[in-house]
Amino acid sequence: MNIIDKVLRRPEFEDHPPVLVDVGASSGVNPAWRPLAKHSICIAFDADDRGMGQTRRDSKLYQQLHVYNRILTSGTETMSDFYLTHDAPCSSMLLPDTERLSAWEFADRFSVVEKQTVPTTNLQTVLTQLNLDRVDWFKADSQGIDLRLFLSLGDALVRKVLIAEFEPGMIDAYRGDDKLWTLMSCMHDRGFWISDMSVLGSNRIRKDLVKGFTWFERNYMVHLLKTSPGWAEVAYMNSFSGNDLGKREYLLGWVCASIKRQYGFALELAVGAKARFADPMFDSLQQHSLTAIRRSYLNLPAYFPLFRRAMRRWKRLGLRWEHPTVGLVAPARGEGVNSKNTC
Repeated sequence: MNIIDKVLRRPEFEDHPPVLVDVGASSGVNPAWRPLAKHSICIAFDADDRGMGQTRRDSKLYQQLHVYNRILTSGTETMSDFYLTHDAPCSSMLLPDTERLSAWEFADRFSVVEKQTVPTTNLQTVLTQLNLDRVDWFKADSQGIDLRLFLSLGDALVRKVLIAEFEPGMIDAYRGDDKLWTLMSCMHDRGFWISDMSVLGSNRIRKDLVKGFTWFERNYMVHLLKTSPGWAEVAYMNSFSGNDLGKREYLLGWVCASIKRQYGFALELAVGAKARFADPMFDSLQQHSLTAIRRSYLNLPAYFPLFRRAMRRWKRLGLRWEHPTVGLVAPARGEGVNSKNTC
């Protein structure tokens, strides 16, 4: 039995298994949840049914999987407009901002092919229906409304979420969408820290200018032009700075941090929980975190940035290798070192 299974089979999770929410699950449920899936309740939402087959096939992986083929909103409305776009993952309840998108190479992906009026629900209603009183891991790719959906949980539940993942925009892809800078401010104020961020984007070139290129150039332009930031994939972890999180949350927090390979934070949680709860399980978790950190010493590619940094510093200081003598040799006076600035 691996350590994650051992943790999640403890009494703390018998009546309160991990609750995972995936908003925008048309291409399948979050693959990062595989290690804890069989112990967990997963709730998946997507209004675009064109790619939900994989999501439904994931049901065998989970203790429970509830799939909602409807729009998730932050309000109480029961029906809403939904814009199906040329690329299914770009579909949204927000209207794409075609005027501003026209400056970007990927604008065609947001072309609206159909407008539907579809049933809606909200997280509070679904949690009540399923008799659940928490969300442990929240992931949203709702095309513009991630933050408002997260905040719709209410402050009490938000502060108990252990991991929250978002895909906020930086350009005006949708009218009235949540932006990265708003997300960062809100999450900081609520006691979360950024554990991962990947900045993604497209080529800044107007579609009318693209038409002047050959078919070959148009199809390979995306690989040749510089990519400009357009959106980000951001993961936040609860900092556990308050006293309202109990043993269950520390155990699951350690599992989540380990899955995210945040071994330093996992170690921090294990040490803090051991002092607070006097449970020998946290001794074991502490040891697992220490082992995981030490195993990282064997990750040879991780040393390349350190080597490059050292070489740049040696060059900046004017140091050089002298053969056959082993070691670094300082430059002669006035040779390669600026006496006013050696940093």
